[in-house]
Amino acid sequence: MSGDQPLAVQAEELDDAAASFLATHCRFEKCHFNETVRFDALLREAHALVVRTYCRVDDALLDKAPNLKVVGRAGVGLDRIDVAACRRRGVEVVHTPDANSQAVAEYVFALLHDAVRPRLFLEAAIADEQWNRLRKECTAPRQLSELTLGVLGLGRIGSRVARIGVALGMDVIYHDLLEIPEAKRHGATPVGREELLAKADVLTIHVDPRPANRHIVSTELVSQLKETVIIINTARGVLVDAKAVAAFLWANTKATALLDVHDPEPFGPDYPLLGLPNANLSPHLAAATATAHANMSWVVRDVVRVLRGEKPEFPAEMSA
Repeated sequence: MSGDQPLAVQAEELDDAAASFLATHCRFEKCHFNETVRFDALLREAHALVVRTYCRVDDALLDKAPNLKVVGRAGVGLDRIDVAACRRRGVEVVHTPDANSQAVAEYVFALLHDAVRPRLFLEAAIADEQWNRLRKECTAPRQLSELTLGVLGLGRIGSRVARIGVALGMDVIYHDLLEIPEAKRHGATPVGREELLAKADVLTIHVDPRPANRHIVSTELVSQLKETVIIINTARGVLVDAKAVAAFLWANTKATALLDVHDPEPFGPDYPLLGLPNANLSPHLAAATATAHANMSWVVRDVVRVLRGEKPEFPAEMSA
């Protein structure tokens, strides 16, 4: 590549095909953002920066990147990217808003099935008596079609979750600040926030992590939930007040929290939810499919568009 071509820096993992695509259109360097000395040196020349989950793009980073034209977020959420700061400096921000929606929606129901219909697998032949005892012990008290699924936020992922819930025979209700056209509700019923919390047997969180939504799952919110509720969060860890949920779970031992995202990540030994028997914590796996990773990586197409002076397909929107 010629030295007069723009320099693109890959700071986190990308699909190999997407990285190769970027390398054919720019000077290209792969350097994890934790390699501080080399990364800072590359930032001084970089015209494009591609990040994924953990690299924080703020004024401190932008001060080191005077030539930057575009930041590509290989994923959906923009909570680690100060979009306003980028735009003030003339730096475009692009992302892949629908790249992992199917993967996350599927994972919600993987978690839910584990909670409602846990499975037992045999590794050896067993006697009749034990066979019959296990069948009795593993009889689930509820099935999904008997439950009310409450969806907080009916966006790209929330609407897919609602559609799956309806297909499984669940009574699906949702609350969203926006008016959702009936065609995009997929059979889910709009309700007020208080009604959602009071009726939900399962509460699944699908709002964005804008500042107003920080700790939206609070002491006040959980106090309105059923004592047998299943809380699912596959959105962002900052949406959940971990201390409030831990206190709720201690007081309501028949309730369950299925949490895939956390604040911070990774959490430490003092994480309030750690060790609770009715809190199941997974390490940010909802979007962990090869297809979703590849989809997210193709943010590089918009990165190249911006470097060419073209309009990107998926520019970031600034949160309220």
